[in-house]
Amino acid sequence: MPRLVLVRHGQSLWNLQNRFTGWVDVPLTAEGEAEARRAGERLRGQRFDVAYTSALTRAQETLRLILEASGIDVPVIRDAKLNERDYGDLAGLDKTATAERYGSEQVHIWRRSFDVAPPGGESLEDTAARTLPFFERAILEDIRAGRDVLVVAHGNSNRSIVMRLDRLDGDAVTSLELATGVPLVYDLDTTGAVLAKDVLD
Repeated sequence: MPRLVLVRHGQSLWNLQNRFTGWVDVPLTAEGEAEARRAGERLRGQRFDVAYTSALTRAQETLRLILEASGIDVPVIRDAKLNERDYGDLAGLDKTATAERYGSEQVHIWRRSFDVAPPGGESLEDTAARTLPFFERAILEDIRAGRDVLVVAHGNSNRSIVMRLDRLDGDAVTSLELATGVPLVYDLDTTGAVLAKDVLD
C-alpha cells in the first residue's frame, strides 16, 4: 500500500510579515526551520522512495530539514510545477494594507476563490492546471509503481493535490487551509485512490 505525504513548507519570512509571497524566493524564519524539524521528527521511522519539492528555496530548505531530522535519505526531484501560485502584482504587498486599498472582500476573493486570479497572477484553478498534470504524470506514476512519496511544496500547489485526492469541488476547496510544516499522510492504492488519511499535527 503506497503512501503519499504532503507537507507545506515551514513559516517563511513573508508569512511572518503578512505579505503576499508567491514566486518570490524568501527564506524560512527560525520558527519555519523548527516546524520543518518537527515534521521530520513526526516522520521518523517512515520509509520513502523519492521526494519532490518546488523550485523555491523555502520548500527545498524545509525538505532538507525534514530529511535531516527524520534520518531519511532519498532521491529529490525539484520542479517549478510545484511552485506556489503566482500572486502577480500583489507579491510583496502587506495583506492588511492591500485589503485597506482594495477592500477586504476583493482581497478575500483573490486569496480564496477557485477561479479569480489576482492582477497579473494565478488563480488556484491556474495553479492546479500546472500542478495536477505533473502530479498525475510523475508523482502518481511512483504511487502506481508502489513507491512511497514525500512532497514538500506550498499552500496552493498542495491544495490542488488535496483537491484532487479528496475530490473537492471549486467551492469546497476555498475553505481548505493547510498549516505550515504539518505532514498530511495519505495511504493510497496503486490506482491513486485514497484508502486512509491522517494529519500528523
